[in-house]
Amino acid sequence: MWYVIIFLILFGFLLLFLEFFVLPGFVAGILGGISVIAGIYQAYKVYGVQAGHITLGATFFSFVGLMYFFLKSKTWKKIALNDAIDSRINEIKKTIEVGDIGITISKLAPAGKGLIQGEVLEIHSTGELIEKNVKVKVVKIEGYKVYVEPVKEE
Repeated sequence: MWYVIIFLILFGFLLLFLEFFVLPGFVAGILGGISVIAGIYQAYKVYGVQAGHITLGATFFSFVGLMYFFLKSKTWKKIALNDAIDSRINEIKKTIEVGDIGITISKLAPAGKGLIQGEVLEIHSTGELIEKNVKVKVVKIEGYKVYVEPVKEE
């Protein structure tokens, strides 16, 4: 039965560390905490109070020691999520108006980048997919959103 206790505690540690350093959300943390608590509970139930106290203390000090190791050794930086948001809100100049013609820099599905009046903006299609390097016409401006449609060649 001791191997089940050790498995529950180690599996709980794994889930908790994944929660702290890799996975966004809280599901893994809750499951990890439940697993560790179940392992300690089993130690008390099967082996008695003294073994339960020893398991509880060893689990606590092991967790604190592993956290110190991960944070001090910068190991967590190698496995942690490090994405940053580098986009910004369109700063639409007064020169851009409905009816202006531009070109898409990326595919609009339904949003992407476009060049209008010499300014690179995030533009939105009115519903259809628009490929890269297609001439577009501004049909609507709502706040910071610029809506475009492809220009029909006559």
